[in-house]
Parts: sequence; C-alpha cells; structure tokens
Amino acid sequence: MKQRLLVPVLFSKNYRSYTCLKRLYVSKTNTKKNENASMTSSSDLYLYNRNFDAVRSIAGLNPPNSIEYLKSLSKGQLWSLTLISVATLNRSLLNFCIKMFPYVPVSILRLTISKVYCGGETFSEVVDCGKFLQKRGISNMMLSLTIENAEGSKKKPVNIDTIVDETINSIHNVLRPNFLSQLKPDLTNLNDIAPGYIALKPSALVENLNDAMLNFDPSNNENTKQLIANCCRITNEIYQLNKELYKKFPHRKAPFFLTTIDAEKFDLQFNGVYKLQRILFQKYNPTSFPLISCIGTWQLYLKDSETHLKNEMKLAQLGGYKLGVKLVRGAYIHSEPNRSEIIFSDKKETDDNYNNVMIDIINDMCLNTVNSVFGHLVIASHNYQSQLVASIFLKDYYLNNHLNANVIFAQLLGMGDNVTHELINYHNVKNIIKYVPWGPAIETKDYLLRRLQENGDAVRSDNGWPLLKSILMAVVK
Repeated sequence: MKQRLLVPVLFSKNYRSYTCLKRLYVSKTNTKKNENASMTSSSDLYLYNRNFDAVRSIAGLNPPNSIEYLKSLSKGQLWSLTLISVATLNRSLLNFCIKMFPYVPVSILRLTISKVYCGGETFSEVVDCGKFLQKRGISNMMLSLTIENAEGSKKKPVNIDTIVDETINSIHNVLRPNFLSQLKPDLTNLNDIAPGYIALKPSALVENLNDAMLNFDPSNNENTKQLIANCCRITNEIYQLNKELYKKFPHRKAPFFLTTIDAEKFDLQFNGVYKLQRILFQKYNPTSFPLISCIGTWQLYLKDSETHLKNEMKLAQLGGYKLGVKLVRGAYIHSEPNRSEIIFSDKKETDDNYNNVMIDIINDMCLNTVNSVFGHLVIASHNYQSQLVASIFLKDYYLNNHLNANVIFAQLLGMGDNVTHELINYHNVKNIIKYVPWGPAIETKDYLLRRLQENGDAVRSDNGWPLLKSILMAVVK
C-alpha cells in the first residue's frame, strides 16, 4: 500500500494534523553525490514533522550541474555567461566589478550581460524574450518595468504617469498575446500555462516613497494616496481582464494575469507595503470571484514573517477576501541596518522557515481547494531543495487541478537556469515563470548593479568558477 507523506497543517487548529507519503528525493541530473544517493536503499526519505527531515536530507545533494542547459545556448549567450563567471570568481573581483560597474558604457552592457538578465527595451524585444522562454518550457513572465527612484538620487524627476501608462500597455502588448498565443484550439493546455504577472515596485509609483510608506495614511497623506491610486489603476486593468477572459474560458483554474507588490526594506515593508497589499487584496481578491488579481511578497528571512502571514490569513478570512502570496528569502540582508534583530541569524533558519511556510500553504490549498484563504502561491527561489520539495508535493497531488494551476515556480531571468532546466525536463514542471526586468538600458543598468549589491552571495554561488568550469565542459563535450 502506498504510504502518505507526513505533512503538517500549520494553519489549522490542530498543529499535529498530518497526512503522509513516501518519496525518494534525488535529482535526476547526474552528479557524483546524487548518484551515490540514488544507489542507496536507505535514500527513501520521509517528512515526519515541522523539522522536515527530508529537507535536511536532500540539503546534502548537489544542485544539478549546468552543462546540459549550457549546451542549448548560442555562442553569444555562452560568451556573456563567461564574462559573468569571470567577474564573480571571488569576493575581491566581484567587489571591484561593483565599484567599476557605474562607469561601464551602456552600449557595452547591451552587447554583454544585459541580454542574459533583461528582457529588452521595447515591447517587441520583450515579446521575443517570451517566445525564447517558451522554447525552453517556460510559459510566462513576471514583467518589471525598471524605472524607479528608490533613493531619491536621480537628477531628472521620474515621470510616474508614464511608468503607469507603460506598465498597463505591457499587459496588453506583451502578457496578453504571450498567453493567448500558447492556447491550443481544443484548450487542452488551458491550465498548463502559468499566469502572466506585472511586478509593481512601490519606489517606481510614488514621488516620495519614504513619506508614503513610513507615514502610511490612505486618508490624509498625499503620497500614500498617489501610491494606492497608481497600484489600483494597474491592478484594476488586470482585474477587468481576468473577468473578461474568465467569461470566455470558464474552465481556467488560475488567474490569467496578476499584479505582484515587490518587497522593500524592512521599515518600508512593515510600515507600508503590508498595508498596501491588504488594501489591494480587499479590493481585487474578493471571495465572490474565483480568480484573484493581486499577490503580495513575504520575505522569509525575516523572523516575524510566519507570524505575520498567519495574522494576514485571519484578516482575510474575516474580510471576505483571499491572499495571493509570493515567497522570497529576501534581498536586503546586506543593507538592513538592524539585520541582527529582524533577520534570522543563519541560512539554515531561513531555509527552514521558507520550507515550513511553503509546505503549509500548499497543504492549505490542497485540503481546502477553492475555499482556501490562499488564492495563489508563487515559490520565488533559486534554492534547489525548496523547488524540488515543492515539485514533488505537486506530483503527489496531480489530480488536484486547482492546486497545480495555482502553485507557480519562479526565478530571475538569467539566474537559477540549471534548476529551471531540471524542473522542466526531469520533474515535468509546467507552471514555471521567469522574472523579466525590461525598459531603457540606463534603468536596467541600475537593476543589474542592485542585483550585484543585494544578491552578491547568490550571484557568487550561482556563478564564478563552477559556472566557468561548466561552460568549458559544455563547449568541449
């Protein structure tokens, strides 16, 4: 008889309520460590409780190597990745590149690394990016128009109305055709196509972000009013489009499109972003409509993230709306002034918190389906173990169409591609997307620099010598 995987249900009154399933957690991509694990009869692992014995067990497995994925790339793409790997060979070299980066001409970036990490400067270029991703088995994108002034340092004022207009235009000129062009005539793949997303960066949608967030007041603060109005203007476009397409395709289980509120630093997140998300959830995720239109972001390296999410769940149940959740580990670990007080002290605590919350949400969605307080989940991570565990859970609940359509895997464009490749080719993951920044080259240059500054640890572990070695092996073999 097939055993069931022991899984906790965090958000139930009975924290000891479990269901159970036996599973082998071994990557299909060959590495020496993975081969040894697959040959060992004791590698049948179990998830016994919230300590996630299986997660700790697979933590020793190497992420899949990049050679197979790299073989599918063009010479130009390999050249760009070679430059990136050299720039991230060690900490000193990376820090030097960060210091020199502002002085690199935009024209050089266009020819080198921009094409790896950015979707383009125009709608047609982003559409082409979407088509390229489709060939790799990635059905949709989370678009982010990278024009912002988070630190208030730009000499030329940011035209907020232009950003809002261009963002709305990207829905109709990129995301809508990207989705509809993939539909088969018989609609058999209607629920295999991931939603299209629009990332809303608060710092791009208000003139004075600090005032809007730190003094968040929808009634009296003009900056708060401006931010809410701009987010509502874009999200309402998504909401109306979801209603229009749902009438035409009523068997769709997941939203066609969503907006997602990007995370900010802790003080802005705690004082403003969470409140902004709640306002949008109340307005655009009513339980009276089967598809939600907005998701928020929770940074799970924050010590209070699980407690905060549980509280948001209670508020949603009382308010008659659903939560849309994007889970990330967090990108501001090096810039938070009080990080020892608000961020977990080590990576393991963050990983445990991420996996705990992720599985608890999946459980709630599985057990309660359309009645779950969680309307949609995006697992935004380059962490191999988290993505692997989630993909295996979904395989075991493959008959639950609502769950499988509403749990989405996501990584940044140009990062975690070895994990993306394995999920698609060896775990049959269809609901996968890439976060695609786009816009004027000078603005995406700022995005690339910020990624180096904020995600230096991730970049170094994902690139450097391991990537350079894989490129050489891919070229030679």
